[in-house]
Amino acid sequence: MLLLDDTALTCLLKRDPATAAHAGSSPALGHRLATVAMRARAPGTACGTEEGARMFALLGCAADVAVESGATVGPGDLLLAARGPAAALLSGWQSVQGLIEWASGVAGSTAGIVRAARAANPGIVVACPQKAIPGARPLALKAVTAGGVAMQRGRARDAVLVLAEHRAFGGHEGLVARIRQLRAADPGQGIVVEVGSCEDALCAAGYGADTVQLARMTPAEVAATARALAAGWNGELVVTGSIGEDMAAAYATSGAHVLSTSAPYHSAPEEIDVAFEAG
Repeated sequence: MLLLDDTALTCLLKRDPATAAHAGSSPALGHRLATVAMRARAPGTACGTEEGARMFALLGCAADVAVESGATVGPGDLLLAARGPAAALLSGWQSVQGLIEWASGVAGSTAGIVRAARAANPGIVVACPQKAIPGARPLALKAVTAGGVAMQRGRARDAVLVLAEHRAFGGHEGLVARIRQLRAADPGQGIVVEVGSCEDALCAAGYGADTVQLARMTPAEVAATARALAAGWNGELVVTGSIGEDMAAAYATSGAHVLSTSAPYHSAPEEIDVAFEAG
């Protein structure tokens, strides 16, 4: 399913005028037709093939999506093929390649984190925050979803989030007042409080937070906090941070209910092989 609209895709196709002119204006091309095939170079998770096909269509070419976003692929697997005027294909293939490589890198990294976390704890919920790279948010959210995570974090999906920055001027007393205010305004709405220490987590839970979100804490600190909260609090514990595949198991077994990681957004792109044929 497409996530980026035509306006966004058209912007991605725009290139430096001199470069674009050089790419597609060779007199030898004339009205010749050509085909281009894009294949995975390594095992991974495909993403962005639908957008890539639409980009070729915007250039007047016919494109076929060989694998949909979220599919597991191996070396040499066909991702996308397109046929049309050679000049059009040459003017857009690098933009298409770049989009699919970046999105597939994010999706593959996400899938690896999910596998590692659930191998250690099958019941863990793996999520990604909706705060993604500026300018790339729609594609980033599609890519992490293709990798197998939830964008809505459990009970927190319809909740109000109180960040540490929101409490900067009120301290614990301000947090108590804020929770009471939110509860009075909408008794049925969940309240999430982000904290950075076990002490603050206990305070937030004691003040009535439904979900406590632990930011940038080590697995040992998360585990200690989970044990401290276990007696008398039945809320949801979320751990957040740039948690990669190497640390996913440690956090998944720390006692948190949800692992929310921003690491996939900074993944290296997957490499794609591109081949042209005349005719």
